[in-house]
Amino acid sequence: MTLLVDTSVWSLAFRRDGSTQEPQVRLLSEALAGADAVYTTGLVLQELLQGFSGPRSAQAILQRLQVLPFITPDRQDHIAAAEVRNTCRRAGVQVGTINALLIQLCGRHDLTLLSTDQDFVHAARHVPFKLWRP
Repeated sequence: MTLLVDTSVWSLAFRRDGSTQEPQVRLLSEALAGADAVYTTGLVLQELLQGFSGPRSAQAILQRLQVLPFITPDRQDHIAAAEVRNTCRRAGVQVGTINALLIQLCGRHDLTLLSTDQDFVHAARHVPFKLWRP
């Protein structure tokens, strides 16, 4: 399996207390140990850097994510992400701009999205993409 990991899972994985038992965090740990390929993108990196304070935290995040393959969205991805968001909105489901782009990137690159955000579960009923579920 090839994964694109959402900010929600990384945030849990980076917690200092390490107490999370979320299946998504366990899968991420296994994937990083070599079980699966893990990708990231700029928006996830940016959200992580915005969510943790201090230069030490930022440096730790940068070090951990720098070894991952990096996907850069292009113009067509942004256009398609807008359509993802519009399709969901017409179905009564609100999907954020970043989440719509992550859905688009998963579809384009045949990635499975790993997230704890329930917005993706709702979006998956209306737009095709691979979403890992426990």
